[in-house]
Order: sequence, then structure tokens, then C-alpha cells
Amino acid sequence: MVASTQVGFARMLMQLCFKNVHSFFLALLRWIVKVSGTLVQPSPLGRISRQKTGTKEQKEGSSTQLTSTPSSVNYHFTRQCNYKCGFCFHTAKTSFVLPIEEAKRGLQLLKEAGMEKVNFSGGEPFLHERGNFLGELVRFCKQELLLPSVSVVSNGSMIKETWFQKYGDYLDILAVSCDSFNEDTNKAIGRGQGRKSHLDNLHKVRNWCRDYKVAFKINSVINTYNVEEDMTEQINALNPVRWKVFQCLLIEGENAGENSLREAEKFVISEQQFQDFLDRHQSVKCLVPESNQKMRDSYLILDEYMRFLDCREGRKDPSKSILDVGVEEAIKFSGFDERMFLIRGGKYVWSKEDMKLEW
Repeated sequence: MVASTQVGFARMLMQLCFKNVHSFFLALLRWIVKVSGTLVQPSPLGRISRQKTGTKEQKEGSSTQLTSTPSSVNYHFTRQCNYKCGFCFHTAKTSFVLPIEEAKRGLQLLKEAGMEKVNFSGGEPFLHERGNFLGELVRFCKQELLLPSVSVVSNGSMIKETWFQKYGDYLDILAVSCDSFNEDTNKAIGRGQGRKSHLDNLHKVRNWCRDYKVAFKINSVINTYNVEEDMTEQINALNPVRWKVFQCLLIEGENAGENSLREAEKFVISEQQFQDFLDRHQSVKCLVPESNQKMRDSYLILDEYMRFLDCREGRKDPSKSILDVGVEEAIKFSGFDERMFLIRGGKYVWSKEDMKLEW
């Protein structure tokens, strides 16, 4: 009886030791994998998914790559624009725009998949149907889908006060693109139309945002034309909630290479030039910098067909449309890096009700 008990105790002790050793080596393996740059973590379905860099499967959009919840989605519903910015990386390659009911169906699918924030962009989103198409999508997302945050990126040239009067209540953030506070520089870049002043439009929209309680944001692309500029005084005067500062990015087929509508090589700056610009503006508290690496794989981008665009290889490789295969399947081919999304500050206080702004 005593011998049997001793044997049982020894067996239990051996099992316990084996379990601890197994846990130790499993933890060690995960650490080694993390350090080597290959990320291993549970997928949404509880399986182990591995993301391999530089493989054929990843380039083609393998179903084994990591997927994630589409908490923040950028929907470029139109490619048409009235400006001709020389570095534009989402150019007017088509004139297609989904029927509004199909666009709403896709947005509903995204909401059901976990979307909390949608950002409408283009092209110029206020161009199609003079902003009414955009306005109805904004209203739908806020009023019917009850999204915490709805935002828009615009060049500001086609916005009317009547739009704010009709749709301002449903919009959390309006970002206006402005690359320089020198009108000649804006024109040289292509950010302008005729004799209209881009800077006048910027200030006009900023005032409307204040009047109609919409959080105001500025986006700037840093390039060879503005890299030496000091915008500190002007940005502080405009007082946006965020100043997104992007490094000029080349995308094959969009602004570089064959079949592209732009030739942006002359706008490209080095990492050091970009860092020097950031250092010059380090006193601007609302500055949010984004290098090329952060931009390539930390955004969930939907094109005009509601296809996710994978930009990791320096081009835009589309998934199938979420309208055809659903969000869970399409997002596998998005190339989205949720870790980089969080590192670059993609998750922030993005509902105007939570910003506690003094209008």
C-alpha cells in the first residue's frame, strides 16, 4: 500500500515537472519568435496564425496571415478630385462610386464586424453629388449605425456652410489637407484650383467647424517643397485637435511606376529630412507624425469597390469586396498590422462627445 502510494506520488511529481518544463520552453519559444520578427498569437477563432514576412503567400494575401477587428476603417468611396497634388497616392484611376444603398450595406457589415470609427476620404469626398452622398453616409453611420466616431478628410475647397447646417451634428472630425502656409508652395504642389485660395478655404472651414461643433484636424504631407518650412505659428493659431504629419510615400501604380497618374519621385524626402521637420515642430503639442513604414501597413483602407488594399509591397493589392465575401474573409488580405496601428496612435479619443472641447 505504501509502495503504491509512493509510486503514485512520484508519477504526479514527474507530471508536474514535465508541465512546468513544457510551459517554460513554450514561453521561451514565443520570446524567440517575437525577437526574430515573426509574430505568433491566437487568431480570432482561437487557432495559431503565423505571419511570415516576404513570402509568396503573404504577397498574394494568404489566408494564414493574421486577421483583426476592423475597429477603424478608411473608406475611399471616390477617386475623383478637383486638385492635382503631385504626390497623391490614391489617384483618379476610375470614376466608379457604389450606389448609396450598397455602400450602406457594406458599412453595416463593417459595423457588425466591430468597426467603431469610419473615415471617409477620396479623391475629394465633397465632389460627388456636391457632398450630399457623403452627408447621407455620415448621417447613416452616426444616426443608424451609432458609430462612436465618423470623420472626413477633404481638401476643403468644396465645402459649403449649408453642408454643416444639414450634417454637422453627425460628424465628429473634419480633417483638411494643407501642406504649406505659403500659397505659392501649395500651388506648386498642385493643391489648388484656379484663383481660389487654399488657405482662405482652410480658415473658412476651421471657423465652420467651431460654429457647428465639429472637431477640426489638419493633414500635411511633408515633401521637397515644404520640408524646410516652419509651420509652428500657423498651426498653433488654428489649434486643431490633431495635426497629422505624413512623410511623402511612393505607391506603385498610383504615383510611381508604369500606369501611374502621378510621378511623385521628385517630392520624396529622406528619413533624416523628415526627422528634421519633426524636430523643428516638437513644440506643437497636437503633432502626430507618420513615417512611410507606419503608413504602409497600419491603415485599413477600402477602395471604391469596398475592397481592402494591401500596401505592404509598395503597391495596392486589392482583396475581394466585402460585399461579395464578407468582412472576415476580405480582411485576411488587407495586410493590416494592428500592432503598428496602435503604436502610431491610431486608437485615440475620436468621438467629439468625449473630447471635451471648448467650442
